[in-house]
Amino acid sequence: MVAKLSLVGLGPGSVDLMSIRAQQTIQNADVIVGYALYVKLIASLINEQTLVRTGMTKEWQRADAAIQLVEQGKNVALVCSGDAGMYAMAPLVFEMLSSKQINIEIETIPGITAANACASLVGAPLGHDSCTISLSDLLTPWEVIVRRIEAAAMADFAITFYNPRSRKRQQHIVTAQQIILKYRSANTPVAVVNAAYREEQSVQISTLEHFTELEFGMNAAVIVGNESSYRFDDWIVTPRGYKNKYILEDGETRAGQTPGRALESSAIDAEVEQETTNKEVL
Repeated sequence: MVAKLSLVGLGPGSVDLMSIRAQQTIQNADVIVGYALYVKLIASLINEQTLVRTGMTKEWQRADAAIQLVEQGKNVALVCSGDAGMYAMAPLVFEMLSSKQINIEIETIPGITAANACASLVGAPLGHDSCTISLSDLLTPWEVIVRRIEAAAMADFAITFYNPRSRKRQQHIVTAQQIILKYRSANTPVAVVNAAYREEQSVQISTLEHFTELEFGMNAAVIVGNESSYRFDDWIVTPRGYKNKYILEDGETRAGQTPGRALESSAIDAEVEQETTNKEVL
């Protein structure tokens, strides 16, 4: 077998939500490298593989160890929670390879992201354009993060916040809340999901005005709806826009619209005006 570095996304941590490709890669590896907690999550896939485990904030050491082991002829699986390319190890590994001009066989195996996993537990909060923003300023200046929050809020993206709060960092999520409140209703639905699909999972649904009053920390993701998002029972729905083109009750195309063609905004405006007129008459 050719020596190769596989960057493996484990998804939220539950083996049944991990891709078959990811499971096979882990089982066939000579060495598994990863944060100790993530290695523990895949205990059922480990047999005779050599394990290299490190603690929190040791990302450089894990990446360096994985690269060196591949250079020694080993088939290495570097495991990450979620997707390896999303706030995980893939960017660091590729940066190190390019910086050191190292050429090794490498592949990235995608995993379910925290945003996707958390969203699945509360309906369809990411049904339209969305973005993810990490509130950790360990590697990114806080001024840059604030600028990104402002832009995302103004552009009406549904937003998933990673690393929303820690013992030392309590105010960042409050600042994010205050920025978004400039552009969205205080009643905008917000989901706070902790440890999705793990034993300690918890799901809380609140509003933009009140969600910071909930208890949550680094392991949570906070999903803030856009201006069209609404609460339906215990779900959050962010419409894709079908209601603009079709009558949802019977599936008929609205007047002035054509399936498969660009949305006619003028037709929407005319229909809204007609609905307003009808209400005034009543």
